[in-house]
Amino acid sequence: MTTPVDRNSLLKLYPALAGLPADLLDSLLRPEAVMTLPAGTQVFAESQPCQGFPLLLSGSIRVIKQAANGRELMLYRVSPGGSCIISSSCLLGRSDYNARGIAETPLTLLALSPGEFARLLVDHAPFRDFVFHLFSERIAELMQLVEEVAFTRLDQRLARLLLNRQESTLSVTHQQLADELGSVREIVSRLLKGFAAQGLVTLGREQIVLVDREGLNKMLSV
Repeated sequence: MTTPVDRNSLLKLYPALAGLPADLLDSLLRPEAVMTLPAGTQVFAESQPCQGFPLLLSGSIRVIKQAANGRELMLYRVSPGGSCIISSSCLLGRSDYNARGIAETPLTLLALSPGEFARLLVDHAPFRDFVFHLFSERIAELMQLVEEVAFTRLDQRLARLLLNRQESTLSVTHQQLADELGSVREIVSRLLKGFAAQGLVTLGREQIVLVDREGLNKMLSV
């Protein structure tokens, strides 16, 4: 299924494409390059060849690494205006994906073909700067993730994950939290019950209410 995307919408999200000739920009926006996918769709899979460079127009993608035992760790999210460094590294290195991407919400994306990606990288400096800046940002995020996994207690990581949500009532399952933390549901459930016993949260069916943000925040410095 495809949906039309106009130039202004694309350039507002990806100003690095500004300055391209109008005919080239129109060719990037050809209908077959625009994809709409429902939530839960696997956008790309591990060991799959990379077919293009995604420019996300709406929705979000979770990029996940799965271990041999089935446990998963979320590496990062892709949101509109951003893209996926694993896709760019696969295209640059001519290698297969080493993680998978899942549509977290319904999404719309524009897929640049490998040839288009290569030409823009060589011929259009703002796009090249965008890709390398993306590498810099994502590597910093991944280094922070490695540091947290290696050196931070799981209860502190869980508290930070809850605090990073803007809303006080979270519609989320214990399994979803475990996936983001690279842990297992049973451990996350036990930690949440401990938080509830301390009066930091209340628990419901697929719902967590943050009662004491200050108390959760204090856990981060213990």
